[in-house]
Amino acid sequence: MTFKQYTLLGLSALTLAACQTTTSAPEMSVAEVHDAALTLDTHIDIPLTYMSEIDPGLATDLQVDLPKLVSGKLDSGFWIVYTPQGDLTAEGYAEGLEIAETRVKAITQMSQAYPESIEMARTAEDVRRIVGDGKHAVLIGMENAYPLGESVESIPLWAERGVRYVGLTHFGHNQFGDSSNPNPERDTGPKWNGLSPLGEDLVRALNENGIMVDVSHTGKATMMQAADLSTTPIIASHSGVKAIADTERNLDDEQLRKIRDVNGVAQMVALGSYVKLPTPEQKAARDALDAEFGDRSAWDQAKRDVYSERRAEITAMSPEANVSNFVDHIDHAVSVAGIDHVGIASDFDGGGGIIGWKDASETENVTAELIRRGYSTEEIGKIWGGNLLRVLEAVEAEAAN
Repeated sequence: MTFKQYTLLGLSALTLAACQTTTSAPEMSVAEVHDAALTLDTHIDIPLTYMSEIDPGLATDLQVDLPKLVSGKLDSGFWIVYTPQGDLTAEGYAEGLEIAETRVKAITQMSQAYPESIEMARTAEDVRRIVGDGKHAVLIGMENAYPLGESVESIPLWAERGVRYVGLTHFGHNQFGDSSNPNPERDTGPKWNGLSPLGEDLVRALNENGIMVDVSHTGKATMMQAADLSTTPIIASHSGVKAIADTERNLDDEQLRKIRDVNGVAQMVALGSYVKLPTPEQKAARDALDAEFGDRSAWDQAKRDVYSERRAEITAMSPEANVSNFVDHIDHAVSVAGIDHVGIASDFDGGGGIIGWKDASETENVTAELIRRGYSTEEIGKIWGGNLLRVLEAVEAEAAN
């Protein structure tokens, strides 16, 4: 039995809390602290060929597969039903729904293909039980509510299929609200000045069905309105902080305090361009590349591959973001929002990955840096998964009332 299994199964919650409170991280090895924490990554993307051409139970070129989960002791995570933002038309919604269906089916198939190692989780208690049994817990998040179309009537179905958070927007405004990054070709400014009326309906539907409201990728007004409207704590599933890297996608201190005030959690993201700002030369090169390639929602895989190669050349112009840079975001978020309101997301296989945490096999390096910064075992447990599971439990409780 591993240290984690003993901790989760053999100790009462009261005893565990006492142990965590009185045990500082330096008194244990990095491996012991990491093994004791229930590690939960709130953003793991998958390609459209998942489970059809790519078997994540084997060693692959992906940043997350079963061997890497085992090697890095990454216990659990949210696998993502991502849909790129398209036109706000019936045809666009239909195309988005087809993409979403492909991904949710693949995640479900993956969770069933390796029952000795992987299990689908629907509740916070499921996550703890599955990890306590020595397996990896899989949850589902939806990035971009766009494929829902012009109605929220399908939310109960998505809840039944296992979706436990929904990101309101992605790049470009949609039918639910304004994005942090307007589409340069479709959007000339704010579309709704925050949430749309349908977006307000979506927040209510998520509350009623036990699904967390995710405000990563939303504009600030959208995020603040969602926080005020939601009857449950909200999350930012994969965001950084503006005070460290001032990008449109990252959260400013007012947003961090709002997440704290509604008892939510901001999951810091390990995506290099949101962790560390590019040099002026890199920014100019990236802007030129983006202008050359245009609207990414229309790209086929070949164009995505070429873009990725060109982007990698630009990234190589300056040292990449590393684990220390990443934990700078955690430090700042903790200083503003408090230790109970900060978590971790990789954005692996969706652009994430930094020096020292390039894939799931290197997950322990994040714990090592947290220890180096002086975080206790209790605090590391909160950051790695405890805070997110607390929010999920609150959302579950609200839906049950």
